[in-house]
Formats: sequence, C-alpha cells, structure tokens
Amino acid sequence: MKLLVVEDDRDTSEGVCEYFREAGYKVTPAYDGEEALLLSKGDSYDLVLLDIMLPKLTGLAVLHELRKTSNVPVIMLTAIGDEYTQIASFNGMADDYVTKPFSIVLLEKRVEALLRRGKPGDVSYIWRHKDITVDFNGYTAEGADGPIDITPREIMLLRLLVEHKGQVLSRERILDELWGEDRPVFDRTVDSHIKNLRKKLNIDCINTVTGVGYKLEDER
Repeated sequence: MKLLVVEDDRDTSEGVCEYFREAGYKVTPAYDGEEALLLSKGDSYDLVLLDIMLPKLTGLAVLHELRKTSNVPVIMLTAIGDEYTQIASFNGMADDYVTKPFSIVLLEKRVEALLRRGKPGDVSYIWRHKDITVDFNGYTAEGADGPIDITPREIMLLRLLVEHKGQVLSRERILDELWGEDRPVFDRTVDSHIKNLRKKLNIDCINTVTGVGYKLEDER
C-alpha cells in the first residue's frame, strides 16, 4: 500500500513516515500543497494523509484539486479542531479528519479502516432504502420530500453501519472509528446519533442489540 504524507512540519512528517514504513507501507512525504499535487499527478497512491495548514496551497485547496480527478481516500490532519473546518473538509469530500495531537496507533487503525473499504469504484457510495437516498461522498441525503438536514458525523455513522451490514458494532468501536482521540466521555453520544438517524431518515433498519451496540439489517 502506498501512502502520500503531506505535512510541512518536518518532525511530524518524519515520525509519521517512519511509523508507517515500519508497518509495511510505501510512504512518500510532501512538505507543501504544490508538491503534494505534483506527486499525486505523477504517481498513484492508495491513501493520502493531508495537513490543512500548508505552505503555497492549503490542504483544503489540495483536496479540492484532488477531487476533480481522484476518489483516493483522504484523511485530514490538523491542529484546527473547530466545527467549521471539519465541515469544510467533509464538504470537500475528505474521508476522515484527525485533530493534532493524535495517537499514531489510532491513526493507523483509521488508515486500515479506510483501506478495507477497497479502492474507489469497488464500493457503492450511494445507499438507498425505501424512498431514502444517501450519498456518502457528497454527505447528503434526500427523501420523497427533498433534501434532508443531516450532519457529516451522522452520514459517517450510517456509512460505517452499511459497510458492516448484519454485524453488531459496539458503542466502543463506533466511538473509536468516528471520533478517535476526540471521542466524548459518554458513549450515549452514539445513542443520540443513532436516534437522529432513525428520526431524520425515518428508517427502522438500524437495530439495537441490548448491552452491546447496533447493527444494520437492510432487507430491501
């Protein structure tokens, strides 16, 4: 697997690159936005780790350019944890978002989770259930009456359940996959997001497994 690590802080870049090389990945570093785009055009990568605050071109600008021609999985790495920046990342079709400082072990788990989804084109990014259509790439949902107001995190939760259809996902696993180092103290956060999904999309295919977690049984 080939990773492109776009990070202008040399110490952070070297640490991330060394860790993933030892884990068996082929890693290429880039230190500014322009270099990242040049490398991405000259080679094919399985995943991009992309800092937001970069010289020459910001990470969001790089993401915008990448998405014109590629669906390569992208994880945003940044010290900016505000909601606006996270929403901008997901609107730009980032696949995940990790706030610094981060656990390198958890970062690897998130990389593995994205790579398990397969290469672009191997996975359906559109989910349909009854009269609901959800676009996982565009972070949008529509019903019979038009667009549905849904948050990026709710979309990510639904996508996680769809990708593991028929499997029970514990609250602990969901928190690790979707929140990582930023995970809330209480696992009731997951319950709240599940409740919102059921209500907003008017679906009954997300089942509660008492004492464990949730699973999606999509009988269409």
